Amino acid sequence: MAEIEKVGIVGCGLMGSGIVEVCAKSGYETIVREVNEKFLEGGLGRLDKSLARAVDRGKLDAAKRDETRARITGTTKLEDLAGCDIVIEAVIENPEAKKDVFRALAGIVRDDVVLCSNTSSISITEMAVEAGRPEQFLGVHFMNPVPVMPLVEMIRGLQTSDETYATAKGFVESLGKTTILAKDTPGFAVNIILVPYLLDAVKTLELGVATKEDIDKGMKLGCNMPMGPFELADFVGLDTTLFIADYLFDEYRDSRYAAPVLLRRMVAAGWNGRKSGKGFYDYGKK
Repeated sequence: MAEIEKVGIVGCGLMGSGIVEVCAKSGYETIVREVNEKFLEGGLGRLDKSLARAVDRGKLDAAKRDETRARITGTTKLEDLAGCDIVIEAVIENPEAKKDVFRALAGIVRDDVVLCSNTSSISITEMAVEAGRPEQFLGVHFMNPVPVMPLVEMIRGLQTSDETYATAKGFVESLGKTTILAKDTPGFAVNIILVPYLLDAVKTLELGVATKEDIDKGMKLGCNMPMGPFELADFVGLDTTLFIADYLFDEYRDSRYAAPVLLRRMVAAGWNGRKSGKGFYDYGKK
């Protein structure tokens, strides 16, 4: 397996742009692909703002920012990822959308490339089959916001080779991240615990036990959580939270993963959290 020098990212949304940033900061030539120029421009703009904030806060000097930005190339053509040594998919949390990406990549990338999905819940083994090289496929679940959060959850599929895992783990740790290893079980190690917590918070609100503000304050001050459950759900995205809950419920048929009516109604209204300007809290104009 080739030494990793060039990284490809598919998707430049909230997660994708963060992964691009940490890869480029760590010295890797990085190319990111989006479906059209509008989405690409938005993603790169988000990345530029993140780098600017890092400079303003003294966490990055201007020269390092410029070096980082120079390593990043944007494209709307999947074929431009042909020369990458590792490709990380970071598109919408939808099984078919992700499988479509890997079916297309199968005919583009080199035979020795490492293929990864940033999924937070979907089966790695299923996607690996679509990629046509299951032994070179695994999950690398970055936490949001990627430039700040130190954890990456790594998931081996049934056929992931030891060499692929070792290569990917070394790469992820070169980004300054700490890794944990999870089985290819729906929700993996983080969301299998986190999602019921978020859903229970919404159910508690529905029951009128306390206001969302007091529930958030209680979890932060009483349980030492950095964010309350409603703040966190808004940050993750209520649509993403609902999708993961539904996916886990379909897999486990466990009432812990049954989405509350309030969450489903809010997503139907387009109140998806910070990214839409309104969720459990109001963030003003998008």
